Amino acid sequence: MIGRFLRDASGNFAIAMTVALVPIMGGVALAIDYAELTRQKQATLNALDAAGIATARQIVTGASEQDIVAYATSFFHANLGPVDPDSATLHVTLPSNEFGGGTLKLAAELNYKPYFLPVFQELLGKPQSNNVAYDADTEIRLKNTLEVALVLDNSGSMDRLGSGSGQKRMDLLKEAATQLVETIALQAAQMKQVEKPVQFSLVPFAASVNVGTDNADASWMDTDGRAPYHHENFDWATMPTGRKVVPSLGVHYKVGEGWGIEEGQRVTRFSLFNELRRITDEQQTCTGSGSNQTCTTTYTYAPFASWGGCVETRPHPYAYDTTEPSAAEPATLFVPMFAPDETDRRDGNNRAAMGNWWADVTTGSNDAARQRYMPKYFQAAPKGTAAKGMYEGPNGMCSSTPITPLTDVTTEEGLATLKGAIGSMAALGGTDVPEGTAWGWRTLSSTEPFAHGRPENEIGNDKVLIVLTDGENTYYTPSSLGYNDLATNRSIYSNKGYTAKNYPGQTRTRLYMGSTVASSIHSNANFTSAMNQHMNTVCEAAKASGVIVMTVALDLDAANSVQAAAIDSLRSCASGSRFRKDPNDPSKPAKLFWNATGATLSDDFKDIANELSNLRIVG
Repeated sequence: MIGRFLRDASGNFAIAMTVALVPIMGGVALAIDYAELTRQKQATLNALDAAGIATARQIVTGASEQDIVAYATSFFHANLGPVDPDSATLHVTLPSNEFGGGTLKLAAELNYKPYFLPVFQELLGKPQSNNVAYDADTEIRLKNTLEVALVLDNSGSMDRLGSGSGQKRMDLLKEAATQLVETIALQAAQMKQVEKPVQFSLVPFAASVNVGTDNADASWMDTDGRAPYHHENFDWATMPTGRKVVPSLGVHYKVGEGWGIEEGQRVTRFSLFNELRRITDEQQTCTGSGSNQTCTTTYTYAPFASWGGCVETRPHPYAYDTTEPSAAEPATLFVPMFAPDETDRRDGNNRAAMGNWWADVTTGSNDAARQRYMPKYFQAAPKGTAAKGMYEGPNGMCSSTPITPLTDVTTEEGLATLKGAIGSMAALGGTDVPEGTAWGWRTLSSTEPFAHGRPENEIGNDKVLIVLTDGENTYYTPSSLGYNDLATNRSIYSNKGYTAKNYPGQTRTRLYMGSTVASSIHSNANFTSAMNQHMNTVCEAAKASGVIVMTVALDLDAANSVQAAAIDSLRSCASGSRFRKDPNDPSKPAKLFWNATGATLSDDFKDIANELSNLRIVG
């Protein structure tokens, strides 16, 4: 064939071949240019997406608009790969600093210069095109709303020195928490287009949680005494004739002429605090003389104690969730803590009862009866009796400072409020991590008891729980603390009542409800095991609702079996990171868990700040 082509003199093959070469070469040219155009288009898209994420991160650092645009352009050009930077132009539209939007927009123009297309167009006698235009854009929605609950251990062990630091754990915690809030607040303050971009709540916890005395009349508090456990430690049948306390339709009332003008008033734990009085002065006035003299004594009273703000744990299944309190279901309401006065008598080892803070009045030898004898609360304490404060008398086991609800830290006032609350924390009392965690979750909720959180389904908002503790969960038998248990309470009084008191209609006390732990065994170890199960319950429920959980174990010893269990519980509780992989298994996200020491706590909280920063810019 080739030989014939070469010998052919007619020129037909040459002409035909020449004509055919034009579209063939043109096709090749177009194929080459198309492949290169496709490659540069993809490179431009990649650079555009990368610049979007990087620029969003710059925005939350608080950089100026000029610097942000310059950064975006430089980052875009540096990642173009095969594309000549002079051939690509970037346009940046920042989120409005005044209102609405919250979206970073980047648009790119690529002017591709073909290699062969102009030559092919010249052969065809058509106008030459020196470039091919391509446009692309991307949008990044800034997740600039964040709600964070700081659930921080305020138990007595936080007064110890942090390992490797020379400072007390509480002081280290205050510094680290303050730095965390300041860091995130500084970033958030730049995001002016969204109201309350970052809010923090603070839940200090020890053996109980303090919801604040200003909530005494809140709708979610059991102000009428209707909750099934409101009166579980009170035996109103012990009241004398003429001064009875009688239940009616779920509410207890004063009944009898002996009450005078108080007859018909409700009787609750709140009213009991008001009944507790002490004599501060007494004046005797006498008339007549000799055998006809009549003397009367006038007393001046003062309060003995007022409610400190702590509440008991709700019964299962409401103990560790965000079920909104409702008067229609009294068990969902929150009951103020009131530590009953225990027996005045001492045991054979001369040990007193931990909760002995008021005169028994009755002289019976039955210590349980002395404890539940109610007339004593209505008899004033003698002159010289000092008033009781937090962690004393009826406020026993209530030691922590009040909850600070979600607060906008982008304002000077809000930031000062939260920092002040962190600074006022004090180390005292036991440890109930699940109780603190449950209340942290409640502060993030959009429903009562605090209802400051954004709707749970709001797009672009993250709810985060940060839980720190330096010890295992604790609930104590009286003997383990050096007290007697003559009244057979089986435990000290705390936020779950006495472990000898089963929940009405149940065969388990509130501490054991919702757990598989044997309720017949009353020991510190058993109490801790039940509370560890409660911790798992609240963590899994919070995560299932979409809350991100970060946990910190402070100075816990993995060689100690009890503390090792606490470490495992905290690690299991933590969510997985959205941005980091597990270094031991890259197929899994890294756990948001930090096993901190006193020496590393500050750096660990900086890691937490980085994680929170990342949450605000991914969309």
